[in-house]
Amino acid sequence: MRMEGREEMQGAVGLRCTWDIPPPAGTQAKWVRLNVGGTVFLTTRQTLCREQKSFLCRLCQGEELQSDRDETGAYLIDRDPTYFGPILNFLRHGKLVLDKDMAEEGILEEAEFYNIGPLIRIIKDRMEEKDYTVTQVPPKHVYRVLQCQEEELTQMVSTMSDGWRFEQLVNIGSSYNYGNEDQTEFLCVVSKELYNSPNGLSSEPSHKTKPEGQISPAPLLREGQKHVAVHDIL
Repeated sequence: MRMEGREEMQGAVGLRCTWDIPPPAGTQAKWVRLNVGGTVFLTTRQTLCREQKSFLCRLCQGEELQSDRDETGAYLIDRDPTYFGPILNFLRHGKLVLDKDMAEEGILEEAEFYNIGPLIRIIKDRMEEKDYTVTQVPPKHVYRVLQCQEEELTQMVSTMSDGWRFEQLVNIGSSYNYGNEDQTEFLCVVSKELYNSPNGLSSEPSHKTKPEGQISPAPLLREGQKHVAVHDIL
């Protein structure tokens, strides 16, 4: 019984000893310390070598790229530690996770420095998608009310161009009397989509709803009991 106890003890001691034994000469340690701009990061060599062509992989391999170390043996990297966290996490799990206040431009700058190709492509795609979403602002609508006589109505509708579209026709009765015939007056409501240009300014093409002198804006739109001031409405 005592012999077995000694054997178990010797085995346990042997296990603890082998855990504390440093790796053989010529082999590389599993864990790597990085001092990025004064902030120390601890990660594994396997994580840093996820991208074989990256600066970090070449650095921890120690063959192609040499770097100074601090008093703890951590590799010294003169870069912003704020953006290094998301880059290191990307190498760990392959996803880009950013805080709300973190600029994607800053991450892109660091990803290009560390030469992490997949991360560079992801950030550029996100930035392009964001720019596209900003430029795709829903168009506004401008409405215009035009006054014409009955005999001018057909020509006015047929000559609308530059994106103007007929919306509504309102009969406002007879305002003029030429001889024995009353000239019926109409208010014609037309509309057009108004898009935003990339610089943020609204762009409106020139409009040609009627040859000059034949149509003039009416001062008032009267439809039943409704009274609507006549002007361009966005």
